[in-house]
Amino acid sequence: MSFAILAFCCIFLLVASAGLLLFHRQDLLQRIAAIVAPRRRRTLSDALQQTSTSIGVVVEKFERVIPKSSAEVSVVQQRLIQAGYRKDAAVNLFYGGKVVTIAALCAVVTFTELINQSPFIFYAAAIGLGYLGPDFWLGKMISSRQSKIRTSLPDVLDLLVICVEAGLGLDQAVARTAQELRCTHPIFAEELDIVVLEQRAGLVRADAWRHLAERTGVDVVRNFVSILVQSEQFGTSIAKTLRTHSDTIRTQRIQTIEELAAKTTIKLIFPLVLFIFPCLFLVTLGPAVILMSESFKNFLGQ
Repeated sequence: MSFAILAFCCIFLLVASAGLLLFHRQDLLQRIAAIVAPRRRRTLSDALQQTSTSIGVVVEKFERVIPKSSAEVSVVQQRLIQAGYRKDAAVNLFYGGKVVTIAALCAVVTFTELINQSPFIFYAAAIGLGYLGPDFWLGKMISSRQSKIRTSLPDVLDLLVICVEAGLGLDQAVARTAQELRCTHPIFAEELDIVVLEQRAGLVRADAWRHLAERTGVDVVRNFVSILVQSEQFGTSIAKTLRTHSDTIRTQRIQTIEELAAKTTIKLIFPLVLFIFPCLFLVTLGPAVILMSESFKNFLGQ
């Protein structure tokens, strides 16, 4: 009797499991797919990125308002590349941003009390600031990026030396260096990735490194590229060349810091004279001046 009950329970469980599998198969497949390949949820950064993309499309349409030549466009494109903006739409967004900035400043002048004072001067100032403002912003972005590249170059050279001395070729060493420095020095790692991709596309190594110097626009990178190309042409040791150049760059950085430290004594003269000395004179001579004025009042009163 007990054996029959146990057999009945097992058969019932098997039939119930088969029914669940048949009726809820789609739900199970969806759960398995969600575990194996989870869907990317829409986060705040994705929403902001989509919003900025739509705004960029709208801003890009205003770039036809400003007249420009091909030479000017090439210069602006080169500057945008040095700032890290390599897409083709960056030039259109840049000129469109100028138009939007001019319109915004003119709207500020129109809806404030500035228009009642001297509208011609304020409108001219708004147009000038709106046209030149993006250029100043771009120059600031370029200088900031170039400063980061200068700072990261010695570490890049040290890692290249380690990879070359470990037995890797120069191309493999560059790829490995770019992979290892993505977290600490992402800007230079991105530039090295572009060098690797250009070489894989069939470009000559010397031309790929020259393109790196043109994209960055940094003097120390140009010197590094020229030394690397000359070392490859004359057949000298690349590891020794990189190590010597890394030591030279570090020595130059120390000398630059010492020079800036030596200039601080001269630069402190102006705040001392303009801000600190008047306060000291006021604290030390103030009571004496008050006593002298009271004495003169008493003397004249008598």
